[in-house]
Amino acid sequence: MSSSLAKLFIALAVGSAAAQPYPNVGRPATAKEIKAWDIDVRPDFKGLPPGSGSVAKGTEVWEAKCASCHGVFGESNEVFAPLVGGTTKEDIASGRVARLTDPSFPGRTTLMKLSTLSTLWDYIHRAMPWTQPKSLTPDEVYSVTAYLLNLGGVVPDDFVLSQQNMAEVQKRLPNRNGMRTDHGLWPGKSPGNGGKPDVQATACMKDCGPEPQLASFLPEHARNAHGNLAEQNRAVGAQHGADTTRPAGAPPSLPAPAKPAAAAPSPNAAALAKATQHSCTACHGVDKPIVGPAFNAIAKKHASRGDLEAYLQQKIRSGGQGVWGAVPMPPQTLPDADAALLAAWIAAGAKR
Repeated sequence: MSSSLAKLFIALAVGSAAAQPYPNVGRPATAKEIKAWDIDVRPDFKGLPPGSGSVAKGTEVWEAKCASCHGVFGESNEVFAPLVGGTTKEDIASGRVARLTDPSFPGRTTLMKLSTLSTLWDYIHRAMPWTQPKSLTPDEVYSVTAYLLNLGGVVPDDFVLSQQNMAEVQKRLPNRNGMRTDHGLWPGKSPGNGGKPDVQATACMKDCGPEPQLASFLPEHARNAHGNLAEQNRAVGAQHGADTTRPAGAPPSLPAPAKPAAAAPSPNAAALAKATQHSCTACHGVDKPIVGPAFNAIAKKHASRGDLEAYLQQKIRSGGQGVWGAVPMPPQTLPDADAALLAAWIAAGAKR
C-alpha cells in the first residue's frame, strides 16, 4: 500500500470532514492515527524513517531476537526457509541471480529472490519478530538488514546502513534486475508485450457445474493422529483446522445447549485454558506431540529435577533448541502468573 493510499484508507475508515454522506457519523483522521498506519516504505525509499544500524549491532539484535527461528547465519531450519545463500559475486555484478534458473540447485533463499531492498526493510519493520511484530526500533531494523546483507556478501563487515545510503546498496542487490515487467499488470507499456496483460478472460456465467463441496483429503487412519486440528489454531491468521474427531465431510456439530453457570474451573482446566490462550497448544498437545513435544512427555523427561517448576518457567521465558530436536521454541512473552501456572501444571504431569 502506497503512502497516499494509506492516508486515503484512514480518512475513509475514520470519516472524512470534506464530504459527509452520513451526518454525525465518523470524524477526520488525526495526524497521529494516519502516522500509525502510514509505515510502508516504497521501492524509491520514500517512507523510510531516519536512523542507521551497523553490521556489528545487527549481529547482536539477530542473535537475541531472530536466530531462534532463522538460524545464526540465516540458514533457518525445517520450519522456516533459509534467508541467505545461493548468491555469488558475479550475481552482485550482474544484478541477476544465476541459480534461479538452475534446476539442480536445491532451494530458493530470500536473498536470491529479493529485487528491492525496501521490501526486506519494510517486512522486518512491520512483521518481525514473529512473536512481537513491530517491536523493533528503526535503528534495529537497519542493523538487522545490514547483517543479512553482510551474510550475503553485499556489504562489508564494517558497513553502517542508513536511509541516506539505501539507494546505493540497492545497486548491489544480487537480484535487483530480476523483477519482470512483461506481464502487463502495471500501467504503461512494458517490455515484451507492449503492456498487454498475459491473461485474457471472459466470464460466460452459463452451463456452470455444481457447487463444489470441500472435504479433507487426509487419510482416515491418520485423521486424528496428532489431536484435533480444530483446537490447534495459531494466534495469527484465520487458519481454522478441521474437526478431526469427526469423519471426513461430516457436518459441524451443533453447539451444546446452554448450561447453568458452573463452578470455577479446576486448576488443570485453568492451566489448559491458559495454554490455549497463549497459543501453546499450536505446537504442543497434552498427550501427543505436534511441532514440539507433548506436555506430559516434558513432565516425564524432567521428573527427577528438584527445581522443575523454576526450570520450566525459565524455558518458557527464554525459549530454546536441541532438547527435543532441531526445531526451536521462540521466547514467550506472557504474564508471570500465567508462566508460573503453566510451569506448575506441566511439572505435575499436565493432567486434563
